[in-house]
Formats: sequence, C-alpha cells, structure tokens
Amino acid sequence: MKFRFHRSALLLALAGVALPASLLAAQPSSDRYIVKYKSDAAAGVARAAIASAGRVVLDLSRQDAVAAHLSASAVAALRRNPNVEYVEHDVPRYALALATPSTGNPYAAGQLVPYGIKLVQADQLPDTAASSRKVCIIDSGYERAHEDLSQNVVDGTNDVGTGLWSTDENGHGTHVAGTVAAVNNSLGVVGVAPNKQLKLHIVKVFGADGWAYSSTLTHAVNTCAGVGANVISMSLGGSQQSRTEKTAFDKHYAAGILSIAAAGNDGNTRVSYPAGYASVMSVAALDENKAWASFSQYNKSVEIAAPGVSVLSTVPMGTGRDASLSVGSTSYAAAAMDGSPLGNTSGALLDCGAGTAACAGAQGKVCLIQRGTNTFAEKVLNCQAGGGVAAVIYNNVAGMLYGTMGETVTAIPSLGVSDTDGAALKAQAGATASAGVTASHYAYFDGTSMATPHVSAVAALVWSHHPNCTAANIRNALNATAMDLGAKGRDTKFGYGLVQALAAKNYIGTYGCTGR
Repeated sequence: MKFRFHRSALLLALAGVALPASLLAAQPSSDRYIVKYKSDAAAGVARAAIASAGRVVLDLSRQDAVAAHLSASAVAALRRNPNVEYVEHDVPRYALALATPSTGNPYAAGQLVPYGIKLVQADQLPDTAASSRKVCIIDSGYERAHEDLSQNVVDGTNDVGTGLWSTDENGHGTHVAGTVAAVNNSLGVVGVAPNKQLKLHIVKVFGADGWAYSSTLTHAVNTCAGVGANVISMSLGGSQQSRTEKTAFDKHYAAGILSIAAAGNDGNTRVSYPAGYASVMSVAALDENKAWASFSQYNKSVEIAAPGVSVLSTVPMGTGRDASLSVGSTSYAAAAMDGSPLGNTSGALLDCGAGTAACAGAQGKVCLIQRGTNTFAEKVLNCQAGGGVAAVIYNNVAGMLYGTMGETVTAIPSLGVSDTDGAALKAQAGATASAGVTASHYAYFDGTSMATPHVSAVAALVWSHHPNCTAANIRNALNATAMDLGAKGRDTKFGYGLVQALAAKNYIGTYGCTGR
C-alpha cells in the first residue's frame, strides 16, 4: 500500500510554489504589535494607554504584555511612554508536510511501520510508562474522528478564529500527531508512542491558511504550561525573533518544560524561530538513508535531527491519496499526483514521450509520459486532450516522482513513478495497464515539521522511564546519545545527530539524570 499527499502550505511556500488563493486570502497584518509594559505600579496606566492607542486583540498577562493593532503614530507614542518597556512587531509563525508492513512484533499485524519509527529506536523502547508524560502539540488541530487517533488520551484548546481543536482543516497537525501517537491497532500506521498511554494536549493555532502570530504562539505555550505539559512540540517557525516569545520559552524551560521546534525548510543558513532560541531544541530533517534533507535549514542553532523526508502518517479521513498501477501481471509502486481526481481505469499503455502536445492515438489508453520540459499539469492535460484515460509520469532523475497539479483541474487520474520503473514501462507499451487513485486516510509529507514530532515523542518516551529527571537532563541525554552524522561532533546540518530513544534511556540508567 503506497500513500502520498500534498506537502504543507509552508513547505510549498518556502519552495517557491504558488499556493491556492484560498490559502492566501488571509495574510498577517503589518499593524499588529506586542507591547511590553513595565510590571510595577504603573502597569494599569500603561495598559490603559495601550487600549486607548489601538485595538487590543490578545492579553499576555504572564509576560506583562498585550498584542494590539496600532498605527505608526501610536507605536511611536507608546515607545516614548515611560511605562512601556518595548514595542515589537507581532511577527507571523507558519506551519512548517516509507514504511514496511508490521511483522506482528512489537506492533499488531496489518499496519505499516514508518521508517522513522525504527530509525529513532522507538520500536525498541516500550511506552508502558508514558501515561506519566504529556505532549502539547501546537499546530492546526487533530482529527479526533481518525481511525488511528480516536482512542488516544487527548484533549485540547481552541484559539480564537481557528475552529475546534478536534478538527483539522489544514492536515498538518493531524500528520504531526500521528507520528507522535498513531495507535497500535490493525489499521494504518504506528507512532513513536502507539499504545494509548501518552497524554496529548492540542492547541490549535492554525486554520486552513497555515499561519499565526508570535503572540498567538506565546499564548499557546502558556496554555501548554497551564495544562501540565512536559514537552511542547512545534512544527512551525518564522524568520524573525520576538522578545516576548523568547521570554516565554525561557521561563517555561526554567520551570521544567522541554520545547522542541522545526529548524525550517528554506535549505539555507537562516535561523528560524522559535527553534533559534537557546531554550528550544532545533530539529533538522534527514531521510531514510540518514542523509541530510536538502530543504532542511542548517546553522549553529540546529541541535538534533530526525526523519523528515517521505514520512508516512495520518491525515484527516479521506484527504490522502493512494495510487495503484499494474501492467500485465506486474505491479509498480506509484504515487498519486497532488490534485489528481479519484478514479480507477484501464487501457493499453501508450508512450507519449514528453507530453508536450496532445497525445495522438491516446483515445481510451493510459499515457506514459517522461518528466521534463513542461509542467505535470500540462502533460496530464495533453494526455486528456488526446482521449487518454489516465496519465503516468516517470522521473528523469533517480527516485520516485512526487508531483502536483497545482491549481489545474484535470478529469483523469495522474500518477508518478520512478525513473527505473518508467524505463521498464516503456518496454511494455501496448500491454494493458490498470491505474487508479483512491481516497486514503494517510499520506507522505516532507519537512522539518515531520522531523520535530519524532524528537518530541522520543523525549516524552525517554522521560517516562526516568520521570525524576529535569527537562535539561532529558535534553542532555538526547544530545549525548544521538547517532553522530555528518562532520564529527555537533555540526550545522545534523546538530548532535539522529535522536535515539533506547540509547538515551540507557544513558540515564547508567549515568543518572545529570549524565557524565
């Protein structure tokens, strides 16, 4: 069974891909600020001045601050106010989105085990004590009705304007949650902590558009602390710092909460926040071969790495896509194009070359097309124009082809296959091919967003075996036992290396919470 779904809105945006208008309709406001007032007897005066200067939208009383919409003149006046410590922009935060069948040990048969579960040693460390830990996931929600998530011990909080925490209009949060705790049953996949022991709290800060403000994130972090979270998982980030946000993370880390965030998907040296704060662990992405993911940001803040390429996990029911392809008696691995309509069809396989024009003679046939020259959507439309009933596009570089129709609407199923399978298919032109795209509840996503929940769940899992340790102790153990990759020692691409659950648990067992 093969699954594939669209990457997250953030990953597409960072990759320079045009996003649908529906995702771009709501944009961050440039006139929204965080005002930090002095926590003394004049605080009330300061709050009154802020309220009269603009429209207050969020109270951050724990940080002695508020978020408000302010004009340029109001900002200037408040910066001169002796009762105001500082005024900063309320900068945006965005949702930063391979498996084998279970052998029955340690997971029930009938499921797929994502490669990341084994790479981080989650299959070697039982989660029997995980009920003592709580992971707070700040993201786009959690599909409570999902067949692989509904049995978890989970509750949540709705942020203003994002809808119910138990629904997910974006898909990103549900994917993240599945990596943490998809249930060990006979369905779908398994997460790092799959046996319904780990407590989850969901704070929904993203709607379908996939962004929020730093004040919203600060408020969400406070919420996580208020519900007793041990670990805060954030597959999100932005390029600008926030003093208010940093203060909140520093405070909660000092109070014993371990915050973990995505390093970012720009593929450059830029630091993303909150991952860039010293009180937050920054997570980079690698693939199933433990190679650095080319989209993963690399800099001195990167602390640890985890699987983030083609990660299979849960998505809202029916929103994923499952592809199937067979020619004659041979089945081929295929990935549904993002945006492909559902459908199953068959016909003679026809080699349409690069698909740069309407495919002549394609009536009632399955078009085989090589990647390159024009877009995937144009290739599929050219197959359709010739009367083709499905389009199979094969890669022109090594590996499986994962493509998208973008905003183009097509009427026929479209699939991607690898370069090697494409060569084999060319030799079978004329044979009967069966191609289909069906709805799925699971999908493959890429991104440091997908790496982050691996680390968050491993931290909680290790901590559950050593509940007397502090957040700093657990962080130290994860770093001390990470599998060193790349340059020797800590480096900018992998940090200390690939997180290892069993090794970290044993390290504390040998050296105690404080390590060596």
